[in-house]
Amino acid sequence: MKLTSDDIHRLYKKLGPCGGMTPANTDRDVNLPGTRAIIAMLNKFLAILYPGCHATHPINCGNCRSYVEQMLKEVLDEMYDQVFRAYDHICRQERCAGCQECRTRAEEVVQTLMQELPQIRTMLQEDIQAAYEGDPAAHSTMEIVMSYPGLFAISVHRIAHLLHLHEVPLIPRVMSEHAHSKTGIDIHPGATIGAGFFIDHGTGVVIGETCNIGRHVKIYQGVTLGALSFDKDAKGRLIKGNKRHPDVEDDVVIYAGATILGGKTVIGKGAVIGGNVWLIHSVPAGSKVYNKQPSPEIRSENR
Repeated sequence: MKLTSDDIHRLYKKLGPCGGMTPANTDRDVNLPGTRAIIAMLNKFLAILYPGCHATHPINCGNCRSYVEQMLKEVLDEMYDQVFRAYDHICRQERCAGCQECRTRAEEVVQTLMQELPQIRTMLQEDIQAAYEGDPAAHSTMEIVMSYPGLFAISVHRIAHLLHLHEVPLIPRVMSEHAHSKTGIDIHPGATIGAGFFIDHGTGVVIGETCNIGRHVKIYQGVTLGALSFDKDAKGRLIKGNKRHPDVEDDVVIYAGATILGGKTVIGKGAVIGGNVWLIHSVPAGSKVYNKQPSPEIRSENR
């Protein structure tokens, strides 16, 4: 099949100007953060947090300091640029004309990130240790750093969460959805998660926006920490920002397939939630919650 320029022009007209979408990343209007640029920036952050592990080539030991310092300069400059674009997009939607607040806010985010990056690194070290101690199949911490999807997801989340706290538009969600697409682990950047967090296996895990998770929590694949219901206003529109997701206190273990729902639901410290449990109410500290053991019938063909 050979398409002519007239064929393409007719299709363009049917789609509408610029494909029917408001154009982004143009040189005449708002230049939004680019998805690929955000992911590339995120990869640089991971290369800084785990030097030599997420890079494409080994780091020269003699040049390690200069390498990391150069990466820091590049990624912080890129962060300022992308955060400014994100704030500017929202600002223009609100009909702001040329104020400097977006640049000031972007500078504040970069300064905060510079201050908090060592703390993020410390928390991730606890996450790595929790994975090593919590998984008998882990042979080394390096294996965890280089291959475990749970660590990748929480590493991305700790950066995205900081940006979310500063109400940076677009960028935190792009980061979290990138991690989701790579790992099958869906953590909203608004969720608060303490250090020493370990997701074993990981596929199908969902952690909602208003979850609060304490320290040294371990969850398995297929766990959902979700909303029980969604409040609506008088016009039937969803009310955003309400507490909708559960709280999980320190030292809790949640096994595969468990579903815990509701903004008033609290899983007490040290509780163990068994596989495939469905919970919509709180449980006290130290509880063990399991489904009633089924009684399978086993028949042998040998008589």
